[in-house]
Amino acid sequence: MIDHEQIKVIAFDADDTLWENETLFRQAEQRFCELMGGFLNAATCEKELFAIEMKNLPLYGYGIKPFTLSLVEAAISLSEGRVTNDILQKIIKLGQDMLQAPNPLLAGVDEVLTKLKGSYRLVVATKGDLLDQERKLERSGLAKYFHHIEVMSDKKPKNYQKLVAHLDINPREFLMVGNSVNSDILPVLEIGASTVHIPFHTTWAHEVGIEPIDHPKYVKINSMNELRSLLGF
Repeated sequence: MIDHEQIKVIAFDADDTLWENETLFRQAEQRFCELMGGFLNAATCEKELFAIEMKNLPLYGYGIKPFTLSLVEAAISLSEGRVTNDILQKIIKLGQDMLQAPNPLLAGVDEVLTKLKGSYRLVVATKGDLLDQERKLERSGLAKYFHHIEVMSDKKPKNYQKLVAHLDINPREFLMVGNSVNSDILPVLEIGASTVHIPFHTTWAHEVGIEPIDHPKYVKINSMNELRSLLGF
């Protein structure tokens, strides 16, 4: 069980922890495969697109812009160069629409942050494109709650160690709340900090991992509202 009396800083993942995001990617993926329907079936399209995304991840990183670049590359590759300019323009528009789409807050987020702000330093610890994440945070109206915003290139133990050092705390005083086992849970446990896992109904395959069910610093809850009781509020 997490010793909440030791915790000084609570970090929140952004996408699919504070607001809805992954649904946009899945809808865009579906639309892309519809556009590519003249070249291959949907199942093969999804599989090949994921492979191209994984290939590009070390070069492009995370976010909508890298995703759009992978869509364009996939369209050219999977059609063997036969994709039309009209389809390519629709793919680019797909990415632009994603950047401007609303990201609704998840249930309980505003209320929980209001309760926690006076007792803990709250930070955002997310990954992706800096401009896009700043834009979403501004639209959300949540920036007022946070002491620090950290947009990481990746979420590995070294990234969290750097964040903890910047916050001038011990890992045992750090709690990470997020929806991804691979990004928000496992690397944080590795540095000796605590974690709360709030699964989202849709998870990118790259973020799915094996839950450390018996780890003493891991707790899984069903919603943001349950975080309040977990921390004694």
